Amino acid sequence: MKVEYSISHSEHGSRGAFFIEAKGRRIAELTYGRTSAAVANIDHTEVADSLRGQGVARQLLDAAVRWARENHVQLSATCSYAAAQFVKDPSLRDVLSPDALAAPDAVACEIRRPNG
Repeated sequence: MKVEYSISHSEHGSRGAFFIEAKGRRIAELTYGRTSAAVANIDHTEVADSLRGQGVARQLLDAAVRWARENHVQLSATCSYAAAQFVKDPSLRDVLSPDALAAPDAVACEIRRPNG
């Protein structure tokens, strides 16, 4: 059974994150940086071991996509997880920046799973 987690969002200056907290500690997060007022680049996804296999990274991405739709923001992805999801799932592409996946030299991230 898939558990739906409460996902929070914070944005300070040009940096932002969608995250899940437990006992005052972030146990999962997807981070982004604004490249302009209308474009945000997803650059990192991290999920604790305790949440592995529960679809948490996708829930974070879905929250980012909802936010982008509601705020008329386009997304790009240098995070390898987010980029792969945009390639796999056409339903996400309406918020994808036209050149979002065209940068072959983009820095990739991994879904890191710290103990937690």
